[in-house]
Amino acid sequence: MQEGIRNVVVIGPGTMGRGIVNTFVRGGHNVTVLSRNPGKVAPFEGRVTVADALPDTAPDFILESIVEDMDAKHALFAQIEVKYGGGPILATNTSGLSMNDMVAKLIHPERFIGVHYLQPADALPIVEVIRVEATTDSVLNAVKAALRRNGQGALVLNRPVPGFLLNRLQHAMMHEALAMIEDGVCTAADVDNCLRNGLAPRMCLTGLIEQKDLSGLQVTAATHRNLIPDLHHTGTPVALLQDMVAKGNLGVSKGQGFYDWRDRDADAYKRKVAGKLARILEIIAED
Repeated sequence: MQEGIRNVVVIGPGTMGRGIVNTFVRGGHNVTVLSRNPGKVAPFEGRVTVADALPDTAPDFILESIVEDMDAKHALFAQIEVKYGGGPILATNTSGLSMNDMVAKLIHPERFIGVHYLQPADALPIVEVIRVEATTDSVLNAVKAALRRNGQGALVLNRPVPGFLLNRLQHAMMHEALAMIEDGVCTAADVDNCLRNGLAPRMCLTGLIEQKDLSGLQVTAATHRNLIPDLHHTGTPVALLQDMVAKGNLGVSKGQGFYDWRDRDADAYKRKVAGKLARILEIIAED
């Protein structure tokens, strides 16, 4: 019998958790949110139950989006398995912790899977779905079906690797960009201009790999041979970013990062970006 997901528990009502809840409400699921302080959780749109304890009846799917601390996650998973055994599908939204370390203490590793949302969770059309070795096909297929009902596609990784796919690509690009900024080759604004007006518009339509098919793989192969040896292969983070954080230049929250935010309305800018993102996604979705 095909496995299905209808009753969902999301643990952790923070920024990511709220967006995740919105997607499952959008998909018509019955959603319960767990919080240590239910009375302080702002209301959700749609029918959402907010509670401080796991429901008595086992849900179909539990997704944790709690603090990125392995001990905390192990304690939570143990509590869930004691209460429900191997009934629910158990998912983590971790972005940085080892899924293999998470699964090591589970009694039912076959019911475990990574479901990693991008920010904002309810705006972007893809979700990274990561199998561990024990994850069954039925668990994967049930998660993919639930995401489809939510209006999102699954970007499936067959095994967990650090950073998964999106962050791995993003930080590889960031590493090279930071090295060029630090070496005085270009500025942070130059990097962003390159992405906004060069790479990003084209990749919106063709991606990275398809574009190289279109332009000719012989050209890409030759460039790859010539360029790769010259890239910033240090194996360590670029000092520029680490030094900025050490000095307290954390970006918008402190008014200074690579850019000066002290006289800018960052919230208004974020809303403007979100509106543009929605319009871009509409265009990409066109046939």
